[in-house]
Amino acid sequence: MAERVYLLGVEFERPAGNPRWAVEESLAELAELAASAGGVVVGRLSQSRPAPDAASLIGRGKVQELKAALAASGAELAIVDQDLSPTQQRNLERALECRVVDRTQLILDIFARHARSREGQLQVELAMLRYRLPRLTGRGAEMSRLGGGIGTRGPGETQLESDRRRLEQRIRKLESALDSVREQRGRQRRKREAVPLATVALVGYTNAGKSTLFNRLTGARVAASPRMFATLDPTLRGLRLPSRRRVLLSDTVGFLRNLPHGLISAFRATLEEVQRASLLLLVVDASSPDRDSHLAQVEQVLGELQVGGSPRLEVWNKIDRLSPAEREALRAGAPGEGKMAERIGISALSGEGLAELLAVMDGKLQLDPVSRVRLELPHAAGRLLHALYAGGVIHHAEAGPEYVRVEADVPASLLRQLQPYLR
Repeated sequence: MAERVYLLGVEFERPAGNPRWAVEESLAELAELAASAGGVVVGRLSQSRPAPDAASLIGRGKVQELKAALAASGAELAIVDQDLSPTQQRNLERALECRVVDRTQLILDIFARHARSREGQLQVELAMLRYRLPRLTGRGAEMSRLGGGIGTRGPGETQLESDRRRLEQRIRKLESALDSVREQRGRQRRKREAVPLATVALVGYTNAGKSTLFNRLTGARVAASPRMFATLDPTLRGLRLPSRRRVLLSDTVGFLRNLPHGLISAFRATLEEVQRASLLLLVVDASSPDRDSHLAQVEQVLGELQVGGSPRLEVWNKIDRLSPAEREALRAGAPGEGKMAERIGISALSGEGLAELLAVMDGKLQLDPVSRVRLELPHAAGRLLHALYAGGVIHHAEAGPEYVRVEADVPASLLRQLQPYLR
């Protein structure tokens, strides 16, 4: 049976220049997260205040109002759309007489649901333990592995008196295991880099359609879902560009407003694919009224990953949901020459715009550059002729008695084998 949850949104005054989210917009996103965690939202409450209350975040009056709302709705859990200190969380639970989780704890719960690979499970567990370590004091039953409900999944300990020491030991073990994963990824990457094979990484806000686009381009069957964070484990697949060059396309976990720093740190092995990518495709849900805010949040996370200056292409997805006027406005608002990123409108669902996307990707990738050449290949060099047809773009071919004369666009890696036959 789904858990009944009540949402609390809190907005504080922000310094000038710091992006401000409307509390209603933030609560709508929190409701999606709660649904992804298996909860049923039965009510919501919001508050604006100059600064957080040190004891309860929201102040005594709002605590009493929230307590009455919880009782009236029959909610079993309160979810706060902010990060709570251990003291604030304990005080709220005592005053409200129900479980309370904050935004980070909710996201961690969703990640625990969706982690499938061994690497993903290790990363989620590490992030969870780093979150729980400072919150051990005064917590008992909810730290048990037998706990149920949103915010209690994942690894836990059963005896409070030894929890801290055991958690610290487990954290060190997880960090060592993930270092091994990182080394293994490094070895695999070095093997890939031994041949000129570029990596293109799909990045974007959660639920922007990255997995649908990934499947459409590569023919893969990665799970695509309207639920937030449906993709957690990274996936790599080969992709042929119009020039016949082969690249690797990487599908990554979606970003989110106020993505917990511990998650970014724990997922560093996964996010190295983003850091080492030759090109970033910033996938944006063009039909979302919050698309500009989502794009700003993605740019912020990319800055934290120190890839803010990497080559990128904005891919505005779901244009099939836009009216003709909205499509025209999207094209008119595209960055001009000299701007950070070029913008292309597509529909991963219908396939509209994908040919243009592939062509632009082809032009932006500098690894293994393509050249137009003329060749004379003897009939005995059938293997090279086959490789030319497989790895290049043939513009003209004419068979003679001894040679096959070919004009083609050929990547540098293949051209090295064909040097003796250049004309």
